[in-house]
Amino acid sequence: MARDAAELAHRLACDAEAVCRHYLSNGRRQGNYWLVGDVKNTPGRSMFVRLKGGESGKGAAGHWTDSATGDHGDLLDVIRGSRGLVDFHDVMYEARRFLSLPRPEPEPEWRRQHSSSPTGSPESARRLFAMSRSISGTVAEIYLRKRGITTLHGTANLRFHPRCYYRVDAHLPTQTWPAMIAAVTDLDGRITGVHRTWLDPSGQNKAPIDTPRRAMGHLLGNAVRFGLARDVMAAGEGIETVLSLRSVMPKMPMAAALSAAHMTAILFPLRLRRLYIVRDNDAAGDGATARLIDRAKALRIEAITLSPTLEDFNEDLRWLGVDELRAAIRVQVAPEDVARFLELPA
Repeated sequence: MARDAAELAHRLACDAEAVCRHYLSNGRRQGNYWLVGDVKNTPGRSMFVRLKGGESGKGAAGHWTDSATGDHGDLLDVIRGSRGLVDFHDVMYEARRFLSLPRPEPEPEWRRQHSSSPTGSPESARRLFAMSRSISGTVAEIYLRKRGITTLHGTANLRFHPRCYYRVDAHLPTQTWPAMIAAVTDLDGRITGVHRTWLDPSGQNKAPIDTPRRAMGHLLGNAVRFGLARDVMAAGEGIETVLSLRSVMPKMPMAAALSAAHMTAILFPLRLRRLYIVRDNDAAGDGATARLIDRAKALRIEAITLSPTLEDFNEDLRWLGVDELRAAIRVQVAPEDVARFLELPA
């Protein structure tokens, strides 16, 4: 039975997106992942299913992780969870039934030939970033300042696009909204993707749309980076969380991985010896922190957790103020890094 199960899992992984559309219909595709709430097909974004990858190993297609619980598995587990099946014979029967269904027609060859680059590719991401401009004096700057973020030097990887396309799905018309565009880069500074935050034209809030934050391109291991990391760096989930921490530690290199799941896979510089993990106060943040600590220890990198008082550091900045945020961080940072990175009041 084990060999049969492995063969079924492999066949399902070859058509991972079709499996997700059928069994995880409350989710949606984002780049090379299918995002949904959990394996039971609950609406949300904490579970990531890899749609493309190798045939086996950590990056294999069809493998998934729920960043809220730490659960993981393959597409047979997706079928089991989404259908509420208990007996594994029933899971295998359902998998065989699915594989016998007619598959959607592949994309026509003429369309592939006339497409300059696939949607969501690094090439598309680099093109969008090049089309954008500095955030200075734009709706994006207004938005960040409204969130209490005023330390904006060294943020050239943040740009603004006045009319960035937004599509709910393929069946609805394309909308345009102002957007903050953040470059996702690898350790060598090459742009591998972008993150878009669509904004209300007033800059007072995010745009009133279903998912005002989306990323595209190659994200795993990469991040939105502020400063060049060498021996010490901080890594967190969201851009606003990381920018909030920069309000009191503007000289520390930081990286926003864009989600809890991606934070656990962030790539480390070769010379890194101390990693500050910028956690959020939720289950996903707890799980990501634990896994990142394990990764750092395996590489003999000291890992120090920075914890907010409220839900995240942007809430601390907005509701408690910069002085209280600075005081809370000062007692969490290693003593030798206080003088090096913490900006003290004049």
